[in-house]
Amino acid sequence: MDPKHRRRELTDGRFIPVLGFGTFAPEEVPKSEALEATKFAIGAGFRHIDCAYVYQNEEQVGQAIRSKIADGTVKREDIFYTSKLWATFLRPELVRPALEKSLKNLQLDYVDLYIIHFPVAMKPGEEAYPKDENGKMMFDTVDLCRTWEAMEKCKDAGLAKSIGVSNFNHKQLEKILNKPGLKHKPVCNQVECHPYLNQSKLLDFCKSKDIVLVAYSALGSQRDPKWVDQSLPVLLDDPLLGAIAKKHKRSPALIALRYQLQRGVVVLAKSYKEKEIKENMQVFDFELPPEDMKAIDGLNRNIRYCDFQFAVGHPEYPFSEEY
Repeated sequence: MDPKHRRRELTDGRFIPVLGFGTFAPEEVPKSEALEATKFAIGAGFRHIDCAYVYQNEEQVGQAIRSKIADGTVKREDIFYTSKLWATFLRPELVRPALEKSLKNLQLDYVDLYIIHFPVAMKPGEEAYPKDENGKMMFDTVDLCRTWEAMEKCKDAGLAKSIGVSNFNHKQLEKILNKPGLKHKPVCNQVECHPYLNQSKLLDFCKSKDIVLVAYSALGSQRDPKWVDQSLPVLLDDPLLGAIAKKHKRSPALIALRYQLQRGVVVLAKSYKEKEIKENMQVFDFELPPEDMKAIDGLNRNIRYCDFQFAVGHPEYPFSEEY
């Protein structure tokens, strides 16, 4: 089913499909929609499913995967499933139990990729966003190198086939890459990336280290008011993207996705709408000429939709660095 050009080799020899289906949805969206949308996405040809413990929908996403295996659409090995270690579980002794909890929710034996969701450690416990009585986020202090060693053990135990990170800046990546006794390199760094924040410096850095950059909010984020400043411009309304889309008779979303594939970025597309899910698969059906790529490069304006404001002030807050 998977033509070779639709997958990228990771440094550990495994392959990641270059187009992924994102499953995050704002809290008010019923969890049942994650089940239906994921089933539809697999039926439409998506093989890479990106989820996380903190999305609180792994049960539904796991159910969707298992139902598409049961009905013969795919085999388990056709699916590339990513989960993420949340910030309240960064203490080394909490890493494996957190992954086991995800696996239990999913009812799967392993994940294809397990990544550290965010480098800022927060107070361990049941609360995803632990706050004190004044509503301030409660932080924890954890050496990320120790967290990484616990991630390596999850890979060695076969619970995760590959391991990586998310929302790390280049200094945080360096720290892990230069760790004495490093056993497994992070295979990827999943970060916000789109024409308004094209991450070209971080992308060059990752390429130089054989780390795959995975783009989230590739279509400019869902603009959940809980997380995103509503005054920021809407990426898909950009007139240049619109003009290029018109020229190719495609949607602006497809142009934004294709842009990433041609730069060597693995891209996640999030939509729960069947029409859009199907349309996003067309990213393999056309190519952008160099002049369009260059024009889209020119849209970069360092607009970050997901700046994780709650974590500002923690020594590991990743976005104070230029890249």
